[in-house]
Amino acid sequence: MIIESAKRLNQTSEYYFSRKLKEVRALAAAGKPIINMGIGSPDLPPPPHVIDALTKSLLDGPAHQYQSYKGLPELTKAMSEFYEARYGVSLDAESEILPLMGSKEGIMHISMAFLNPGDEVLIPNPGYPTYTSVTRLVEAEPVYYNLDASNNWMPDYEALAKKDLSKVKLMWVNYPHMPTGAKATTADFEELVAFAKTNSILLVNDNPYSFILNENPQSILSIAGAKEVAIELNSLSKSFNMSGWRVGMLLGSSDYINTVLTVKSNMDSGMFYGIQKGAAAVLKEDKEWFNELNQVYKSRREHMWKLADLLGCTYDKNAAGMFIWAKLPEGAGDAEAFIDDILINKSVFLTPGSIFGSQGAGYIRFSLCVTEDKIKEAIGRF
Repeated sequence: MIIESAKRLNQTSEYYFSRKLKEVRALAAAGKPIINMGIGSPDLPPPPHVIDALTKSLLDGPAHQYQSYKGLPELTKAMSEFYEARYGVSLDAESEILPLMGSKEGIMHISMAFLNPGDEVLIPNPGYPTYTSVTRLVEAEPVYYNLDASNNWMPDYEALAKKDLSKVKLMWVNYPHMPTGAKATTADFEELVAFAKTNSILLVNDNPYSFILNENPQSILSIAGAKEVAIELNSLSKSFNMSGWRVGMLLGSSDYINTVLTVKSNMDSGMFYGIQKGAAAVLKEDKEWFNELNQVYKSRREHMWKLADLLGCTYDKNAAGMFIWAKLPEGAGDAEAFIDDILINKSVFLTPGSIFGSQGAGYIRFSLCVTEDKIKEAIGRF
């Protein structure tokens, strides 16, 4: 006997990378020398002292007990100081910060906290697919706003003004943008905040890439009045090579934070103590950490540009983040067919832009989370 699945799954499929990586692993198991340039999972280690902080904490008295839903005071204080030092944003450690088990869970918690069935959500196209899948899982309705290169992948407010926004309750934004690497200016954030206020929309900026190949990290919360209509997600995954640790944070006014906490406190029993101690330690890293990290990514990017050139692609050399978003040459055809041909014949896995939405058609994405030697090997295969 098979029990029927919930109707909410009818419009939601398995995450692309969950499905595609099964195929990639099968090819590798069959002896194919796969080079994976598809995933943004940092391959570099976190700072050594962070691992020391975690391992030493295992002998602390409360290390193996349930932890506070709001995180250790040491961790929220470190997050507050980090935002003050890196973004110039002042946040109350007790009431305006909520540690998360990765920012991906924050997308679900925020959606559960604010959305009712039938509410509409503005989602960037192209954009992170999880915004759409979570919106559908909570039975709200995705409403896409198109981004394109001609407008530096920023919202077209004239086009938005022509939409009926009366049912829109929440808007996802993501700058520096994934997958394109577009960077928002202060003026861009001011315009977003003004738009949200005019239309009574909760703005959520998903901000995990601001320290990767980006000379001017920014938070939407630095904009005057932003806390009235905006909250921000951030993460240690990309900035500190800690994707497997699953440490994120939600930041904003205490009213919004407490609303999300109502959901979160019913979903888990606190983050593991040792991970919190390690996270608190890493947030004290100085600018030298980011300089050294970005030197690695800069060098890798130079080589990856060569690979993109070999494929006849065009790209923006000013983009931020750990990806290269590249437009396929004229006549290249469907992006998924293009990358599948490369996977089968060259054993190199790339990401088709179409998985990020219709505006990603004709693009592919290269991840910089692969060693220089592997990038050079891939170049050699072409």
